[in-house]
Amino acid sequence: MNEVKKTKYINPYIGGVLLGIVLLAANFISGRGLGASGAVKSAVVSTVNVVAPSHVENAAFYKAYRQSHPGNPMHSWLVFEMLGVLVGGFLSGAFAKRLKFKVEHSPKITSKRRIIFAVMGGILFGFGAQLGRGCTSGSALSGMAVLSVGGFITMAFIFGTAFALAYFFRKNWI
Repeated sequence: MNEVKKTKYINPYIGGVLLGIVLLAANFISGRGLGASGAVKSAVVSTVNVVAPSHVENAAFYKAYRQSHPGNPMHSWLVFEMLGVLVGGFLSGAFAKRLKFKVEHSPKITSKRRIIFAVMGGILFGFGAQLGRGCTSGSALSGMAVLSVGGFITMAFIFGTAFALAYFFRKNWI
């Protein structure tokens, strides 16, 4: 008999409450909410500065970023936050014995297609975060935590867009 091993995850309601506590603590301790896209921007600016410093001096985007963030962009608190997320996720997976190098996907698609869609989604999400001046963590969660109308609108559009597009992309997961 082929027995299916059920993976145990945290209860989503407890996870949501814990996320809320972390968000509250971030606001209380640092005076700022959570976010991720700023860490990626810091890494990109730092990388381009190492590879092509003259480009950073001449391009308006990099100039504006460097002027608004003096010093080393990698010393931003968002970079340390994201490092904590990566290390915490790795430790969580290690303690739960879920560390595996595999691509999870529906039997209806290949691993290659799943990776392509994931990369394309990540790029589009990053572009949208740049246009929207923040990712879901910064714009929606942190915005809603301080009762910002923009935070509520952002969250509504994130879920509304996901709901509208889910029908077209569901075969990649179901």
